[in-house]
Amino acid sequence: MEDVKKLLGKRIKELRKQRNFTQERLAEMIGIEPPNLSYIETGRFYPSPDTLWKIAKALDLKIYELYKFDYLKPVPELKKELYKKLENNDELVKLVYKICESL
Repeated sequence: MEDVKKLLGKRIKELRKQRNFTQERLAEMIGIEPPNLSYIETGRFYPSPDTLWKIAKALDLKIYELYKFDYLKPVPELKKELYKKLENNDELVKLVYKICESL
């Protein structure tokens, strides 16, 4: 399993992109240089508590939400879990189908 620094970095990058922020913009908002944000997002650096708080604030989140990366599993593992959940649940299959069709 990946270490927490890498998972946290992936999560921050994902949330930044969801908000259409560039690394430069988020770095400016939290008062660090863009290369330092890049190092955080790639898991090379772990942000200080102060920087972590600023990132959460800039992304309009609570700090604990930055650590919601349990879904960041490899795709084959996600597929296996999904197939297992769908295997004996016809109603869930129908619901998932409707969701996929709406995308």
